[in-house]
Amino acid sequence: MHDPDADGVAAHHPAGDGPLAGLRVLDLATLFAGPLAATMLGDFGADVIKVEHPRRPDPSRGHGPDKDGIGLWWKLLGRNKRTITLDLSTPGGRETLLTLAATADVVIENFRPGTLEKWQLGWEELSAANSRLVLARVTGFGQFGPYSHRPGFGTLAEAMSGFAAITGEPDGPPTLPPFGLADSIAALATSYAVMTALTARAVSGRGQVVDMAIIEPILTVLGPQPIWYDQLGYVQPRSGNRSRNNAPRNTYRAADGHWLAVSTSAQSVAERVMRLVGRPELTDEPWFASGSGRAEHSSVLDEAVGIWIARHTRDEVLDAFEKAEAAIAPVHDIRDVMEDPQYRALDSITEVADPELGPIRMQNILFRLSDTPGGIRWAGRPHGADTDAVLGEIGLSPARIAALRSEGAL
Repeated sequence: MHDPDADGVAAHHPAGDGPLAGLRVLDLATLFAGPLAATMLGDFGADVIKVEHPRRPDPSRGHGPDKDGIGLWWKLLGRNKRTITLDLSTPGGRETLLTLAATADVVIENFRPGTLEKWQLGWEELSAANSRLVLARVTGFGQFGPYSHRPGFGTLAEAMSGFAAITGEPDGPPTLPPFGLADSIAALATSYAVMTALTARAVSGRGQVVDMAIIEPILTVLGPQPIWYDQLGYVQPRSGNRSRNNAPRNTYRAADGHWLAVSTSAQSVAERVMRLVGRPELTDEPWFASGSGRAEHSSVLDEAVGIWIARHTRDEVLDAFEKAEAAIAPVHDIRDVMEDPQYRALDSITEVADPELGPIRMQNILFRLSDTPGGIRWAGRPHGADTDAVLGEIGLSPARIAALRSEGAL
């Protein structure tokens, strides 16, 4: 699996010139929260070194569709990372990782609690090698507690957090998202936590441990459910596309078969929508004056909006809502996303040159900075492509690298 020359891009350009240039991150994690957090750091210039097992590559390389045997998800998740192989359970792998850690700022891992300690690579050993190191530990349930040693995936967090319980139709089953929602939220939280720990290090001079449980960040984005229950005993039910806080808020089908989503969180927008659809008298109803009141009469409002939209094409609806300054959006599938003029203007889906697949398109970096922008330097690299280059940078001779490879550590 070793490919020292791959294309030369990563080996000769280990870091970008973004705001995190000079930061070195060791990505030991797999599937998906930890690696995505490392990707986000790499997008803004960090030198991210992806450490994979020599004989068991990151499973994301084989997740989902592939082209010519090359996993496409990996091209996204592995972007801006140099890839090396290292068996951390071997003496040579352990020694090499500690040498690497001495040069790094951040290590991101998602092994079950106790695994790194079993290999003598826990916080005690890593911080002894580098007292400034930040160790981000991303697991399903955290480093302690009765579930900490269970295998944990984002699906379990989506179920346990209350997300699935409020998602779906009122008379239907709890619904899980068809993508890695909890993992992605945890990745955002992890990158934020890492930068917080690095800011603290700038004051104290010492690194620390980040304990990220995937079941927790999704709780935050679910909003006030805990305080509602604590103070009122209120348990939010499933309500389909409707909101318990405002109406009309739903998806509606246009005359040409396209779907559109309407939101009226603001009172003034709700009033404009009802005037637009020819039902201005509803705005005079006492219940219309509050979001909760409108939500209690969702059926009446949905019928009014739905009948009007069903008489017009998608483009006619969008044009009318825009002129009325009312909030609406088409329901896109990925084909629509790729062609949408707003996404095109933002370059939200950008083209990346790839030596294996040629030009490929993927999501751009997460946000734009006016003075110190990030960027995509390369897409996911072949397994172990940069092993020799990276280990040579930390002082390992070609003979030592060959010896490590022969003993199975690389």
